[in-house]
Amino acid sequence: MLTAKGKYSLKALAYLATLEPGERSQAIDIAEAKNIPKKFLDAILGDLRNAGMVYSRKGPGGGYMLARAASSIKLGKVIRMIDGPLAPLACASRTAYRPCRDCADVKSCAVRAVMAQVRDAMAAVLDRITVADMAARRRGNAAISRRAGQKRNRQMGGADQGQRRQRGVMAKRRQPD
Repeated sequence: MLTAKGKYSLKALAYLATLEPGERSQAIDIAEAKNIPKKFLDAILGDLRNAGMVYSRKGPGGGYMLARAASSIKLGKVIRMIDGPLAPLACASRTAYRPCRDCADVKSCAVRAVMAQVRDAMAAVLDRITVADMAARRRGNAAISRRAGQKRNRQMGGADQGQRRQRGVMAKRRQPD
């Protein structure tokens, strides 16, 4: 399972991927925009900086930006760097293999075989998708949400926001308990 640290790392990188080239963002802005605890984000950004994924500058005009193109940062690499191996069990890991203490025969263990398939499936997806891909999906979802809102507006007869709100209140009042 992806840890909170891994999830917040991906959210921060996706945010930074949306910045204009050369633009920087303060950690507090990222934290507020992505709902990440600021102190936790500071530690995450330090790890991402040490891994060469994020560049930081202190002082006026400072902040964080991606250290390389978002299209060159694979999600699998980020997660492995932050959370460790993708395998759900150490006995199924390629990079941090440890046999289970309760397993008599590692080679014939059905659980290990299935977890190795899980690891391979996760790696196939995460090693293909980049931070740029993830950021583009977010922008795509925002466009879809806007289109859905416009469609709802047309369905409600082009009502303005106050009229839609009032209709929603009236509809709620009419619903039986």
